[in-house]
Amino acid sequence: MKILIRLEELAQLLVCIITLAMHAEPWWMYVLLALGPDIGMLGYLKGPRTGAFTYNLLHHKGIALMVAGAGLGSAWLTLPLGIPAPLLLSMGIILYGHSCMDRLLGYGLKYGDSFQHTHLGWIGKRPVTGED
Repeated sequence: MKILIRLEELAQLLVCIITLAMHAEPWWMYVLLALGPDIGMLGYLKGPRTGAFTYNLLHHKGIALMVAGAGLGSAWLTLPLGIPAPLLLSMGIILYGHSCMDRLLGYGLKYGDSFQHTHLGWIGKRPVTGED
């Protein structure tokens, strides 16, 4: 099952990359896809709960779809966002593609107790507690 889920994430990532290519996005958009949303890790400087919140905010596929949807919607409607619709759409695709890439590599949304504790399980060795 794990392989099947990772193949699904790979397919979604490829769709995001192909979509960016079809829109002739510049090379730096692909760098943003690979690294940009990880700026959310800076929240860990304030602690694990804040870090989990900021990380999850930039790695949640639902939020990525809302950003992309706002880009699509503002292309047909006049929305007072102040951000050009094509850029908003590209940002949503980047957020979504990055989340797919992370999940493909085994990194999931974070719990508030530890960076290594994700919805996909533990990254690396699980910490030893006195309860084991």
